[in-house]
Amino acid sequence: MTAPPEALPAGPPPGDVSVLVVDDQRPFRLAAAGVLRRAAGFALVGEAVDGEEAYALVRALRPQLVLMDIRMPGISGVEASRRIRAGFPDTVVFLCSTYDRADLPPGSDASGAAAYVHKEELRPELLRRLWDEHAPA
Repeated sequence: MTAPPEALPAGPPPGDVSVLVVDDQRPFRLAAAGVLRRAAGFALVGEAVDGEEAYALVRALRPQLVLMDIRMPGISGVEASRRIRAGFPDTVVFLCSTYDRADLPPGSDASGAAAYVHKEELRPELLRRLWDEHAPA
């Protein structure tokens, strides 16, 4: 398991949105961590490299938000999102990939993910806007 990263505190600061980043590519996990450091009110609590590890970490860490890659070894991000949403309905999932929206794999819309974010567009402002739109009441 890759997370929680050793450099992370035991949990997010009070009031911050806890975030799990799931991607088999280390460069994107690093980029997402950088975005989260600049995004006020968000805290990285863990990282996973595939869908199986993501589900295990959601169970262990109970993050409020999961940034989920779509294409990974093992179960896809679409299937992992479906499983996470079924088991942890208060956890919000944003699918993240380099696909154009029109080219998302079948089942993406039925995965339970609240939003899709193109990896190149992931910025603190977009993360905040999407969270404000999709956070559980």
